[in-house]
Amino acid sequence: MYCATAGYARMRDRLRDHRVLVLCGEPGSGRKATALALLDELTGGKVFRLDPRHGVDEITEDALQESGGHLLELLAEDVRTESEPRPARSGRGEHTGGARRPATRLSELHLDRFGELLRGREAYGVVLVENGELADRLLRGRYGMYCPPPPADEVLHRHLWHRLRAEPDEALGAARARARRPDVVRALGLEELRPREAARLADHLARHWRGEMTDGELLAECASFVRSQAREWFAGADRPGALPEALPVLNAGAFRIAVAVFDGSAYSLAAEAAELLAWELAVTLDPDHAPGRRLFGTHAEHRPVQARAVLEDGELDLGPAKVPVRAVRFQGEALAGAVLGEIWHGYHNVRGPVARWLRALCDDARPEVWVRASVAAGVLCSWDWIHGFRELVVPLAVTDEPRARMAAATALAEAARDPRVRPAVAAVLKDWAGSGEDTLVRTALLAHGYVLAAGSVPGSLDALARVVRTREATDVDVLVPASFSVARLLASGEPEPVLSRLHQWLDDGRINLANLVHLAVIRALSTRTTHLWGLREVPELDEHAARPLLVALLATRPALAPELARLLRHTLATARSGEAALEALGGMLRRAAKDPEALGHVRAFLPRLAVDRRDRDRLRGLLNELVRDRDRPLDRSAARRMWDAVTEGANR
Repeated sequence: MYCATAGYARMRDRLRDHRVLVLCGEPGSGRKATALALLDELTGGKVFRLDPRHGVDEITEDALQESGGHLLELLAEDVRTESEPRPARSGRGEHTGGARRPATRLSELHLDRFGELLRGREAYGVVLVENGELADRLLRGRYGMYCPPPPADEVLHRHLWHRLRAEPDEALGAARARARRPDVVRALGLEELRPREAARLADHLARHWRGEMTDGELLAECASFVRSQAREWFAGADRPGALPEALPVLNAGAFRIAVAVFDGSAYSLAAEAAELLAWELAVTLDPDHAPGRRLFGTHAEHRPVQARAVLEDGELDLGPAKVPVRAVRFQGEALAGAVLGEIWHGYHNVRGPVARWLRALCDDARPEVWVRASVAAGVLCSWDWIHGFRELVVPLAVTDEPRARMAAATALAEAARDPRVRPAVAAVLKDWAGSGEDTLVRTALLAHGYVLAAGSVPGSLDALARVVRTREATDVDVLVPASFSVARLLASGEPEPVLSRLHQWLDDGRINLANLVHLAVIRALSTRTTHLWGLREVPELDEHAARPLLVALLATRPALAPELARLLRHTLATARSGEAALEALGGMLRRAAKDPEALGHVRAFLPRLAVDRRDRDRLRGLLNELVRDRDRPLDRSAARRMWDAVTEGANR
């Protein structure tokens, strides 16, 4: 049932010319089947397997069969850097405590020698090498060729045909249709199956057709594919347990974990994070020998293959603008969760270095880094609250660094996504809010801006108000994070209950709640929407990411304009907030003047701010001041259009 891969004819020609061929690829990609097919074709089925305990440099003429084909699959331990020792082996192929011999790095000189031995025997040989630095080097030589997996759909079809050939004619079509069913595709969580996986799926589908497997059992088996991949990646990754032997595999494992955290983000961020994690893993394994960094290891074009990932062009949202990036992502949505789950649940000793690594990333000044790290920390906490809370969240929450506290709040909110963990998160936030410890109070306030911890927008607003009511009206340590969370709730996709509550707080009469409202309104005027996104998707705001939140709300929820205008007028008319609000409004008008679509929304909104003469005088004075600004004069045409909207509204 072999399905020929792309380039098969060129592989055959190169093997025929050089007598030896190196096939590079990942396990399960069909390398071995391709090698056997090539050798079978050139030798008429006379194929032998060489002992994998011996390297290419150890092969002798006596080990080769006359006119035969020879397959050698290099063990992971043989893909070492120069001068790394290789453990001796017993006759059973197991590691022993015997003497070590220097490892020989596979080179083209060894392959030249191997080719001459094969030529002398009228024989052929294929060496299998896993993707990595060695494969990268050999692919640039005479003998190396990349072995891409054959089309998974064709492999699946052939295996299904083989298993269902005795069944009725409609069996094959029904099984293929079931493979395309959305629930099966979601359960697999992989974009492209490897040949080995396609064969497994064909077996499951055939059994399902024959009634030997229920729908639930089929989906469970499909979901096991990504778990099997993750287990294969990390099983015994630190063998034989000392540096530098384990370092290449640790580097690969660290890269896979980094891609799980930065899936879909810039490759440079994932690669740098992987280096930091590799160092943590290495010093945990061997504290006496801190590793250095390879400068010219596996090329960026080949490294993602180690993580079943791809590089592609993407965009990174920086708020004011989007910039092009070279992004890395898994070839399957389920791989990120499977990788994190495997290392967190399967290997307790890995938790320490991973926790230290994530905490360090949470202290990075770039939101593209600390947000991803804090979300990952939250996921790990939801899987083991007792361990994750103490190791990941508490150290971040008690620091004086605002960014670390925001990361702790983000992790708590992400953990609260799991309904079973949400009560524990809510209890922690309640304790912190009443603790009197400023760092913990501020972290709790920030966490309630994500909705998830309290379970609803009204619940989050209640939690924020309880803290603010107990503090002084001018307590900026509470008002600043609380107002940020209120603004974030406005951007959560449910602005209506937020605006209703803000009006209630103004009517309440307490100065501390009124100050919270004023600060939140000023933030809505001045803060870009992208800086206020939480952990819930709000697709309607996507195209307004670079605009202030108030403009985004006017564009997506025009019916809210009267309530927004009432809040802004109150903030402008209040002595203690008016000056700051007027400055923020001026900034919003400056941005709108350069954005035709935003200008249209602002012009429709301004008449609602000019209810009486005092309002109109305030707006006219602001526009005049902006136009006469020597350093950054507002465009006169845009200012005229804004004022015309005000006067036209007054005349109506």
